[in-house]
Amino acid sequence: MSYETIIIGAGLSGLAAGIRLAHFGKRVCLLERHTTIGGLNSFYRLRGRNHDVGLHAVTNYNPRGSKSGPLPRILRQLRFSWDDFGFFPQCGSKISFPGVTLRFGNDPGLLESEIATRFPGEVEGFRRMARFVEEQPWGTSFPREQTARTLLNEYLRDPLLIEMLLYPVLFYGSASPHDVELTQFLILFRSVYRDGFARPYEGVRRILSLLVKRYRQLGGELRLRAGVRHIESRDGKAVAVILDDGTRLEAGSILSSAGSVETARLCADESDPGRDRLAADRVGELTFFESIASLDVPPVDLGIPETTLFYCSRPRFQYANPAEPCHVDAGVICSPNNFAYDQPLEDNTLRLTVMANNRFWFEQPDEAAYQAQKRDWNGRIFGAALQHIPDFRSHIVDLDTFSPRTIRKYTGHLNGCVYGAPEKSWDGTTPLSNLFLCGTDQGMLGIVGAMFSGISMANRHLLGGQG
Repeated sequence: MSYETIIIGAGLSGLAAGIRLAHFGKRVCLLERHTTIGGLNSFYRLRGRNHDVGLHAVTNYNPRGSKSGPLPRILRQLRFSWDDFGFFPQCGSKISFPGVTLRFGNDPGLLESEIATRFPGEVEGFRRMARFVEEQPWGTSFPREQTARTLLNEYLRDPLLIEMLLYPVLFYGSASPHDVELTQFLILFRSVYRDGFARPYEGVRRILSLLVKRYRQLGGELRLRAGVRHIESRDGKAVAVILDDGTRLEAGSILSSAGSVETARLCADESDPGRDRLAADRVGELTFFESIASLDVPPVDLGIPETTLFYCSRPRFQYANPAEPCHVDAGVICSPNNFAYDQPLEDNTLRLTVMANNRFWFEQPDEAAYQAQKRDWNGRIFGAALQHIPDFRSHIVDLDTFSPRTIRKYTGHLNGCVYGAPEKSWDGTTPLSNLFLCGTDQGMLGIVGAMFSGISMANRHLLGGQG
């Protein structure tokens, strides 16, 4: 069987790219190894409760009627209305370090006023830096050696303020330890601090359901349980994919959201004994452990009003692969309840996320040991979080956890790395002339970023620059 384009991975970037191509009448097949869609941003139901995977909040949110920014462009390109996704804005978020907090929300003026109060000598520098960020056209590319810390140190002098501003940006998008390249920082700074957070009432399932429905309405083909084992090439071009069950599908072009290193391995000769070690030095290592606690009361009733709390118990956080199984001194606490909905959620949930050592979680000797370690470290994470929020443990009625091992199983990302490889392919190209990347390793992250990536790569490489 032959298609004009085969897309590997039915996450948000793959689905958005599929819609864009199908809209222009292209014969598209979207392949997904698992039984459900979504990839890094999926959902599941457990013991009668619905949970999102990946989604803490939709960043790059713009209110109804906005004309500029990635979200309005996505709506235009995919032919959706403002009401289709049903976004509700955050109630407000906070960064908490020893002795000082900074609140921020969807109004950039709140963060600026907080800095003016708590770091009065830095507010002018912050304003100048924010103007610089705003003046850069979306997608502006800088040399890789220019990083977020380079920019922050140019405009700001207080090390604590620099750490506090960096923390949410890194936690919500950096694949590099301690820092992030400037190109990506500009995107992340806007998405977190200038545009802000939102969430559909039904969570990510609403977005995914809309995308799949639109894709199928346009004639796109979606195959689940259809993992790609190998990308076949000839004379510098990809010509077909071989599925896990041996099925061969021919393609005029291929768009992969599997990740740059993962895609390179798919292209390697299946008989090569070194295939599994291919490009191991380019694989990322940053990943997370997350606990999802279902409560018997809304978090705000316990004194937890923030949509998202970024906490750190030290003056400088370590955004790196920790030596211990989990780094409990810093993390993110998110409540899906704390958005400005027009009615309360049925489920009351707290999500606690910390950095994790992938090797430790991969190397557990058996399932019993693995589950015991999850229980142990979950308890430690909760205990450390109580320095920053009231004790919620007696209100837990259900609990689920996932580790780097879970992430690797359901996304295919080597090392269980949520944000992929540190080196991004901003133009989406690969050594094969008709094989392109979208999604995490192209460089766009988050709900909006992933869709933007799929659309922009489809426009640029497969639709002759349309859009």
